[in-house]
Amino acid sequence: MSRLAFAVLAVVVSFGVTAPRTHAADPPNIVFIFADDQCFDTIAALGNDEVETPNLDRIARRATTFTHAYNMGSWSGAVCVASRMMLNSGRFVWDANAVYQNAEQEREAGRWWSEYMKGAGYRTYMTGKWHCRAKAEKSFDVVRDVRGGMPNQTPEGYNRPIVDPETGAVTDPWSPSDPKFGGFWEGGTHWSEVVANHSVDFLNEAAGIDQPFFMYLAFNAPHDPRQSPAEYVAKYPVDKVKLPKNFQPEYPYAEPMAAGRSLRDEKLAPFPRTPLAVKTNRQEYYAIITHMDAMVGRILDAVKATGKEDNTWIFFTADHGLACGQHGLMGKQNLYDHSVRVPLMVIGPNVAAGKKIDAPVYLQDIMPTTLELAGVTKPDHVQFNSLLPMMDGGPSPYEVVYGAYLDKQRSIRTETHKLIVYPAANIVRLYDIQSDPLEMNDIAGAPESKQTVNRLFKRLKSLQAELKDSLDLGARSKYKTHAS
Repeated sequence: MSRLAFAVLAVVVSFGVTAPRTHAADPPNIVFIFADDQCFDTIAALGNDEVETPNLDRIARRATTFTHAYNMGSWSGAVCVASRMMLNSGRFVWDANAVYQNAEQEREAGRWWSEYMKGAGYRTYMTGKWHCRAKAEKSFDVVRDVRGGMPNQTPEGYNRPIVDPETGAVTDPWSPSDPKFGGFWEGGTHWSEVVANHSVDFLNEAAGIDQPFFMYLAFNAPHDPRQSPAEYVAKYPVDKVKLPKNFQPEYPYAEPMAAGRSLRDEKLAPFPRTPLAVKTNRQEYYAIITHMDAMVGRILDAVKATGKEDNTWIFFTADHGLACGQHGLMGKQNLYDHSVRVPLMVIGPNVAAGKKIDAPVYLQDIMPTTLELAGVTKPDHVQFNSLLPMMDGGPSPYEVVYGAYLDKQRSIRTETHKLIVYPAANIVRLYDIQSDPLEMNDIAGAPESKQTVNRLFKRLKSLQAELKDSLDLGARSKYKTHAS
């Protein structure tokens, strides 16, 4: 039996009993910094020389980085809802979906990340994006400025910029730096700055309290509307922004995979995608990341100023990635690595600095990791796994990575290949992710790939049963293959 299968089948779901809690002898402080829509390849120190991230680079130099961290998928077009529900409940995607509507009851019963931390003696703080049905103001001891799914987007923010095919004239009615468009500017202070302001206040308070602290600091950035001060946008002239190597004007299966022209995220740029539109969106994406990075720097400085840095763990990740022009897509409602893979960096006492672990994990593994650090016995319903054994040299508990979006997409990723299935189109796609990490060359139709496709399809169906995925993919024989 695979390690993942064993982990799933060993779960005993307990809806009425809170797991026993124990106090660590010297519980460390925990700072969880959470971005929104940040792709794994948007940090300079991790290989992207296009983007300026000096403070995330600071983290990377001190951290152990999990280079292949994933979000498991979503039952909703708002992928962040599923990601955050999995994170706070500790449950795999379809079990998290089963309790999503009753998240507040889960919290009241104690089956909730922050409630376990409170029970372990932590003073808990939260600011920023929440997007869970549990009550944030009751989930944490101190709460400031709870935000919804995204800042308001305006009609001018969609379908832009437009290039006149005859004259070449560019029309763009929207500006990322003009407060008149609201969004991140609503309230007068950019929301990323608000998160940093509250975070510094929290840390100033925590410095004077003889109690371990747990901080849930959730940026809305770099989600659209991708707004930042003009000086940050100016760092990325459009003509200097590179077009992604896996750029496509349109994705051939966008409609049957439910990421087509009617999806909100996909309306941000015109159809078909133009190089200018993609470069403009990426310019603004990089700019808001760099602006958020400056706010992360303020948080890091405030942690140091507490005098408690030596006993503080810092986790940085994002709820999922984003296409932003890759594969002809703008959103995250797809199963390519740019949309399901995220940065995940961990700083802590005796954590190896600058180390990289390439074995697969899920970003939600952070939740049970912090429970272990706090001395909390892992609750029966928590299905994700602590990262600490891997940081000590152990193997990943996941032999494969599972991906799902609605009932329209499924994927399975091994160390060497990724199989993507589009049931509504009767299409399977296969990528050799070792030789083709940007997933540009679909080899499903190659004769030499037949056995790999059949094997992965069978393993995916087995994984569905393990994860309580009710979608019937049907027989492998009904699916066609096409070269990209």
